[in-house]
Amino acid sequence: MSDHRTDRTGPADALRPESRIVHLPLAEAAGSRPLGIPLHQSHLFAFETSEALTSAFGGPDGAFFYNRFGNPTVRSLESAVADLEGGAGAIATASGMGAINTVLLALLRSGDHVIAQRSLYGGTFAMLADLGQRWGVEVTHVSGDDPDEVAAALRPNTRLLHLETISNPTTRVTDLPGLIAVARGAGVLSVVDNTFATPLLCRPIEHGADVVVHSATKYLGGHSDVLAGIAVFAEAELHRKVWHYATELGASADPFAAWLTVRGLQTLALRVRRHCDTALDLATRLSAHPAVSAVHYPGLPAHPDHDLARRLLPDGHGGVLAFDLAGGREAARAFTESVRLASLAPSLGGVHTLVLHPASTSHRQLSDEELAAAGIGAGTVRVSVGIEHPEDLWTDVEQALAKV
Repeated sequence: MSDHRTDRTGPADALRPESRIVHLPLAEAAGSRPLGIPLHQSHLFAFETSEALTSAFGGPDGAFFYNRFGNPTVRSLESAVADLEGGAGAIATASGMGAINTVLLALLRSGDHVIAQRSLYGGTFAMLADLGQRWGVEVTHVSGDDPDEVAAALRPNTRLLHLETISNPTTRVTDLPGLIAVARGAGVLSVVDNTFATPLLCRPIEHGADVVVHSATKYLGGHSDVLAGIAVFAEAELHRKVWHYATELGASADPFAAWLTVRGLQTLALRVRRHCDTALDLATRLSAHPAVSAVHYPGLPAHPDHDLARRLLPDGHGGVLAFDLAGGREAARAFTESVRLASLAPSLGGVHTLVLHPASTSHRQLSDEELAAAGIGAGTVRVSVGIEHPEDLWTDVEQALAKV
């Protein structure tokens, strides 16, 4: 075992007990290596020279010195997700909204114009509305399936196109290649929330996206025990620009949260396959049930984006679906309170099946008109399909539907 204390303080046995318990030795493995990513919880790192410390402040690839600027465990997560998405670099944050807000606040200023699809996560929708009220950022909402609509919405002050690969909660699939091509041709940056698809089903950077964001709380972590977000950048220059803002914003990921997310990544491929298979099975059965008026899942031939989904998501259509109950809000309440194997809970992407009423929870910020424009009805229920046995899950859903 080496002893780092001898460099500056002299031999360890020359120190008094009060000093020895502060300057503890660091264990260094010889002849072996850990299979898991180590957890570096320490938030301060020491240097031998002032020049080395000064240079560490320069950018996202510098030496570690303070966790708000970087940490070995956090960087392991950033490197892993950047590699999966095909990006040049990434910034891990304390939550998915931390990643979204970091990108929006770093790239927008007063008077800018944003084009965003109508069917967005409620938090993103609310943040864009808030930027409009406080900063004068103008927002135009589009359907997400028509490049001509984006072209018509462009203005001289348009700075950003914000999309979701699979929209929350109605699972509309966005024409990423078509819409991003229009934005790129006009010099407009494109940001894609890829949370629902994960980089195993879609890699937006391959379709021209400049930034990809994830709520790592969901599928990347995958076990409902971590809160984290991440933004991945196609180009190193943009990564560096946003990194400088992110360090001052202070939305940095905690090392332990990063460690949990890295652990979850190792089973992502297995989980995503099970999520997709079971979601298609459940959507197919729901579409034949008399209590259900519509099912929203891109794996179904009747879904309006099914052909696009087959091209954009050839390896699966995700683990989230939504369905409409003819009985409206009261029917949705009865269903979500009657499930037993599934749980009434927010969030998604974990091993447990979760149900939710978007109009009163995740999208509560939207008016009735905005909900209707996003395709969310009073009786819409969102299901995040877990990895339980599909027959057990259907038995539970069927008994809950019987009470509607």
